[in-house]
Amino acid sequence: SNPKVWVLIGIGVAGVLIVAEVQRRRLKSKNRVKLQFGAFVERFELLPFAQPPPPAARFPLAGLTFAVNDNFDVKGYVTGNGSTDWRKTHEEAGKTAIVVTAMLRNGATCVGKTVMDELGFGILGENRSHGTPTNPQNPSHVPGGSSSGSAVAVAAQLVDFSLGTDTIGCIRVPASFCGIFGFKPSHGTASAIGVSPNSQSLDTVGCFASDPSILHRVGHVLLQLNLVEPKRTRRIIVADDLFQLSKLPAQKIANVVAKVTENLSGYKSPTSMNLGQYIASNVPSLKSFNDDSTNQQKGIAALKALSSVMLLLQRYEFKTNHEEWIKSVKPKLGPEVSSQVHEAMNVKLENVKNLYRVRVEMRAALQSLLQDDGILVLPTVADFPPKLNSRKSLPSGFYDRMYALLSIATISGCCQAAVPLGKYDSFPISVSFMASHGFDKFLLDTVLDMNSSLQQEVLNSTSSALPYVNGNMDEAELLKEKGNAAFKGKQWNKAVSYYTEALKLNDTNATYYCNRAAAYLELGCFQQAEEDCSKAVSLDKKNVKAYLRRGTAKESLLFYKEALQDFKHALVLEPHNKAAAEAEKRLRRLLN
Repeated sequence: SNPKVWVLIGIGVAGVLIVAEVQRRRLKSKNRVKLQFGAFVERFELLPFAQPPPPAARFPLAGLTFAVNDNFDVKGYVTGNGSTDWRKTHEEAGKTAIVVTAMLRNGATCVGKTVMDELGFGILGENRSHGTPTNPQNPSHVPGGSSSGSAVAVAAQLVDFSLGTDTIGCIRVPASFCGIFGFKPSHGTASAIGVSPNSQSLDTVGCFASDPSILHRVGHVLLQLNLVEPKRTRRIIVADDLFQLSKLPAQKIANVVAKVTENLSGYKSPTSMNLGQYIASNVPSLKSFNDDSTNQQKGIAALKALSSVMLLLQRYEFKTNHEEWIKSVKPKLGPEVSSQVHEAMNVKLENVKNLYRVRVEMRAALQSLLQDDGILVLPTVADFPPKLNSRKSLPSGFYDRMYALLSIATISGCCQAAVPLGKYDSFPISVSFMASHGFDKFLLDTVLDMNSSLQQEVLNSTSSALPYVNGNMDEAELLKEKGNAAFKGKQWNKAVSYYTEALKLNDTNATYYCNRAAAYLELGCFQQAEEDCSKAVSLDKKNVKAYLRRGTAKESLLFYKEALQDFKHALVLEPHNKAAAEAEKRLRRLLN
C-alpha cells in the first residue's frame, strides 16, 4: 500500500534489467570478436575527417577501413598493450596516436584494436590474455607476431589495411605466415608518439595490406612521402647465403626474380652475394659478440652475433622502460613472452655502448652496399609457421635462423617489405625486398612496380628436374677425378660442375654426391650440401664422410640437434673418428 516501496521495487527491477542488458551486449560483443578470427580486442568506429568539396582532390585512403595494434593510443580507450594486466593498471588515453589520426585525416575509417603478443614480445603471435588470432591460411598454425591480430584482420579481409609495430620482426613474420604484404619503414621515419614502446632503438610503426597499391598509398601517408621522385635504375642483389638458412625453394625464387627483372625496364641484371661475409668484414664491432664455442662459417657467425646484439638491445631497453611496472604488478604472461621478459629483467651489460656502435656500423655497411639504387632480396622468414602450442617442440635452431634474417633490417634500421609469393607445401611463402635507410618511397615503388610480374611468373614457373643421361662409367670417374683436382686447387665452383656432370652419367654413386657436398660446404651452400649428403647416405648407409659433412651443413644452418645425431652416427661407424668426437662434444656443450 506504500507507494515508496513500489518505487524502490521498480528502480531495483530496472537496475537488474539494465545490468542484464549490459552483460548481454558485452557477451554478444565478445562472441562477435571471437567469430572474426579472434583478431580484435575491441571493436569501435572512428570516422574519417570530412572530405573537402571539389575541386579539392579525393583523400588517398577514402573508403578504406583499418585496424590498429592494441599498443596504439585511441582517445577514450585504454591502451592494453596485449595484456589484461596492463589494461587494468592504465587509464584511458587522452589523445589518439599521431599515425592513427593521419589515417583518419586521409579518409580511412578505424574499426577497432587488434590482438598482439603481450607487451610486444614474441614472434609467434600466441596470446594468453586474449587468445591467439586464427591464421586464415593455416588455422592449426600460429599467425606470427607480435602484430598478430593486425595481420589476421587483413588476411581474413576484415579490413583493407592495418597498422602494427615491428621491433624484431613483428610485422615481417606475421605478414609471411599469413600470406600478405608487410612494410617495416626505416627506423624513426614514422611517428611513434602515442604508441607504447618496447625498445625505442628498434621499434618501428608499419603496416599490412593484401593489395600492393593499398600498401603503397598507406606507406605514403604513414611517412608523409612526396608523390614524385626521380627515376633510378634499380640494382637487384640476391643474398644467396640467407636463402641457405630458409626452407623456401631458393633457386626457384632467384629464377623468378631474375626473369621478372629481365622483362622490366629500368632494372639491371640481378647479382648474388654472401651477405653474412660482407657483414663480418664491414661491421668490426660484431667481433666482441661472436660465440667462439661454435665451429661456424664466418658469415653465419656474424649473423648469429648480429642476432645477439638485437636481442640484448631489446632486453636492455625494455627493462629500462618497464622494470618498475613488471616488478610491482607481476603480470601473468604466456610462456614465450614470460621467458622473454625474464631474460630482459635479468640482463646485465658491461658495455652498452658496443650495442649502439654495432647499430651505427651496420647502417653504414648497408648504406655502402645498397646506396640509392640497390634492392636486397632475402627470405622473410626461415621456417614455415609452427603449429599452435608447439613452443616446446619447435625445430632445433628455429629462433636462431629466424633472428639471423630479421636482425639485418632491425639493427641497420633499413626499410623492408615482405611480399607474398604463392604457396609451397601448402604454406604461404614470402620474399623480402630491402632498401637503404630513408629510401622508403624507392622500396614501395619497387614493390608496386614488380608485383604483378612476380605473381605472374610464380604462376608460370614449374620445377624442372635435371635430365638423366646413361653414360660410360669410366667417363664419370674421369669427371670425378677432374672435380677432385679442382677441389684441391680451391676452385670450388669448377669442382661442383665436374661432380654434377659425373652425376648426370651415374646418379647412383654415393661418392659423387659426397664430394660435391664438400665443395658446396666450401661455397657456403649448406642446404645443397645437406641434400647431397642425404642422397649419399641413402645410397651408402656406412658413408662416414657423408654423415660428417651433413652434420657440418646442419650445424651451419643452426639445426644443432639434427647435426648432433649425424656426428653420433659417424662415431658409431668409426668410434675413433676425431672430427666426429670433437663436433659431438662441441654441440653437446652448446645444447646444454
